[in-house]
Amino acid sequence: MYHEYIFRPLYNGLVGIMDIIPWVDVGVAVVIFTIIVKLILFPLSKASLLTQVRMKEIEPEANKIKAQYASNKQTQALKIMELYKEKRIKPFSGVLLLFIQLPILFALISVFYKIIPTIDVAQLYSFIAVPNNPSFHFLGLIDLSQKSFILSLATAVIQFLQMHFSPAMRQQKLASNQPQTNPADFASQLSGSMTKQMMYLLPILAFASTYWIIPATFPQAASIIAIYWSVSTLFTLVQELYIRKRHLK
Repeated sequence: MYHEYIFRPLYNGLVGIMDIIPWVDVGVAVVIFTIIVKLILFPLSKASLLTQVRMKEIEPEANKIKAQYASNKQTQALKIMELYKEKRIKPFSGVLLLFIQLPILFALISVFYKIIPTIDVAQLYSFIAVPNNPSFHFLGLIDLSQKSFILSLATAVIQFLQMHFSPAMRQQKLASNQPQTNPADFASQLSGSMTKQMMYLLPILAFASTYWIIPATFPQAASIIAIYWSVSTLFTLVQELYIRKRHLK
């Protein structure tokens, strides 16, 4: 089921783009393909992001409840669930949506791994033609069969920008300008500290993954995954800015 309904459609989608737009190299085709996939998944991503941001908005209230009922965990949990219900937040929906997207992510990695150095004709539908002499490069400059320092560095920079401009970081900056006067502020400070650390740790992880970790196992897929990671992260940043402006006060 996974192979027929997730992997093959994605594989044929990428090869189809390479066939329909024969003048672009594989790297550019991956950029176009990634944008299409992210647009299809946009409703799920939007719902998940709205849930995350709204939970972050009510975090001070949740921390007050945790401090007030610190000795009674059952009452604490009930009060927090009441808060979620009052604010019309479904806290587990974001996790569910993430699990829905995970098989697609794994399939994409498999697609990128198996697209280089040759296209597997056995995976193609009858109406998808094999592209003539596809160029396994990005913008005609970067060989996608090998890892690329430039692509890995770009992935890290884009990941940093996404974290820097994310709603969570923005809310944390606003919270840091407010006076800390109640016992629950320690939890908020701890959460803010972790958010700031992630802003630097995730870019490092992005670079290490695409330049060392992934090439160790999937050497021919490292550069394509770096392109996908960069475009996907950039799309997420634009999506967050759009949702912040359109849906959040």
